[in-house]
Order: sequence, then structure tokens, then C-alpha cells
Amino acid sequence: MLDNHQKNIATFIHLSTFSRFIIPFGNFIGPIVLWTANKDKSEFIDANGKQAINFQISILLYAIILGTLTIPFFIFKIFNGIDFIDFHGFHDFHINIGKPSPLLYIGGALGFLAVIGFILELVFIVIASLKARDGEIYQYPLTINFLK
Repeated sequence: MLDNHQKNIATFIHLSTFSRFIIPFGNFIGPIVLWTANKDKSEFIDANGKQAINFQISILLYAIILGTLTIPFFIFKIFNGIDFIDFHGFHDFHINIGKPSPLLYIGGALGFLAVIGFILELVFIVIASLKARDGEIYQYPLTINFLK
């Protein structure tokens, strides 16, 4: 039987991921501290803590993948007019964006996908918090289970 204390701790584990807006890497530090301090007290807290941490690690992995795909498209577009072999400094350097290339569209689409992913992440965290408050364990979508 779950008591309100266990539900509150599980809820705060999920909500502590929002601390990243105040503390660098707070989305990892907050849940890990709360989970490790309370995981032995309840299986419910342990399961919610693992879910929150696994989701944050998965989001980090997806962001790294999207970043490594997106950044080169913008770099190639900006620097495609520079002749690096006959380069004599930046005194006559001008970036001419000109007509948008397909690389820019692909990079922009990946950037838009990252923004949509960020919004969905926030929505999933709120849903998980509400489920934990109600005594349910929420399975985040697209989560890789690093902690089992």
C-alpha cells in the first residue's frame, strides 16, 4: 500500500528534472539524489526514479545524435563560399547566404525536430509527475533502460 509520502517523493523525482533550468545538469543531479536517498524505502520510488533517470539519459543521447547531424549542415552551408586553399585572412570576408540550399532545409528540419522533442519531453515529465502523484508508474516513451 502506497502512502502519500512515497507518492510525493516519486512526484518530486520527476519534477526535479526541471532543476536543469536553474542548475547545470540539474535534470540528472536532482533525480539521482532523490532516488538514491529513497530507493530502498519503496519499490514504487525505486521504479519511478529509474524511469526518470533513464528518460533523461535517453534524451541526452538523442540530443547528441540530433546535434551531430544538425550542426554540420549549417557549417557546410555557411563555409561553402570560402576558398580554404587560397585563403588570405578575413579582411575581405563576407558571408553570402544567398539562395537556401537543401542542406539548410535538412538542418532546419532537424532543428525543428529538436524543438518538438523538447516540448514533448516537458509534456512527458508533467504526465509522469501526475501519474506518480496518483500512485502509478509511468513508462516514458522512447526510453532506453540503462538502469534496470
